[in-house]
Order: sequence, then structure tokens, then C-alpha cells
Amino acid sequence: MIETESKFNPNARSSAGAVGLMQLTPATAKGIAEYTGGSRFRLSDLTDPDINVRYGAWYLRHLLDKYKDERLALAAYNAGEANVDRWQRAHEGIQFPDTRAYVAKVEDLKGIYRRAYPAQLGY
Repeated sequence: MIETESKFNPNARSSAGAVGLMQLTPATAKGIAEYTGGSRFRLSDLTDPDINVRYGAWYLRHLLDKYKDERLALAAYNAGEANVDRWQRAHEGIQFPDTRAYVAKVEDLKGIYRRAYPAQLGY
């Protein structure tokens, strides 16, 4: 995900306001910080790789637990939970072409990393 989100640039910023390695918006990160017991979230936290990856990993785990499906979790990470929830209620697949491309790219990269680093990833 990090390669797709930020190309490993901890200072990456998107036009949508997402920041850091895992491209979290300040609002999402603040919510994660509050939910997980953080007390003093600062925007600069998002350019700290350790904090950004911890928040992003927590959020991805939350999405995987919610949707019980990797593709839907990735779609929600990219397009937002509200969009995925709406698509599910309407019995539709991923409706945004950019989000379909995002999910496919993350899945492709996952395969590449699994083949390149099988021992390190436990395969």
C-alpha cells in the first residue's frame, strides 16, 4: 500500500489533503489517534513514518475487520467507507475507475513483494 499511496515518500501530500507514507487525511488520523487513546495529535505526526504507518495499519485492520474482504477494505481506504457502504447497499461493485485501478495496483504489488521476499513475509 505504501508504494501505491506515496512511493515511500514520508512527506508526500495529495490534492485531497492526505499526508505521509500511507496518505492519511488529518481528520482520519485525528480520529484514529482519539480512538486509540492518543491525546495530542499534531499534523506533523503524519510525516513521522512510525506514527503514519501505525495509524495507517490500524485503519486498514479496522477496514478489513469491517468488510471481511480485502478488495472492499482497499476500496474503502481509497474512496472512503461511505462510498463502499453505499455500493454494498446497492449490490454494486467498486464504482470509481480510479479506485478499481488502486485496488488492482495494490494487489499486483502485493504479489510482486510476496515473490521477491517470501522468507521475510513468511511464505
